[in-house]
Amino acid sequence: MSSPEIASLSWGQMKVKGCSTTYKDCKVWPGGSRTWDWRETGTNHSPGVQPADLEEVVKKGVKTVVIGRGMSEALQVPSSTVEYLKKNGIDVLVLQTEKAVEEYNALAAQGVKVGGVFHSTC
Repeated sequence: MSSPEIASLSWGQMKVKGCSTTYKDCKVWPGGSRTWDWRETGTNHSPGVQPADLEEVVKKGVKTVVIGRGMSEALQVPSSTVEYLKKNGIDVLVLQTEKAVEEYNALAAQGVKVGGVFHSTC
């Protein structure tokens, strides 16, 4: 199962190919995507992305996770979150969201089992 292409990104809106939903923040993995609802894990810009935000994506058997920190990179990614991924044998890229989407799409096009979490505003 391949990772779906992110078809479009603009401030506050993301579209995933093959999905009719418009996301503000989203999670993607091989074969699927859904809204990334920060309230589920109590996520805020600081301290930022928690391992709990990534567990669902990790469980999909990804080899790489791309984290989009927002258009202005306001979303923090603590070292503990990066370590969590590395301990699970997963490569991680932490980037500004537009760059993160480019990298994610490039990896997906190469057939890499890639997942991601993307913040589409600040």
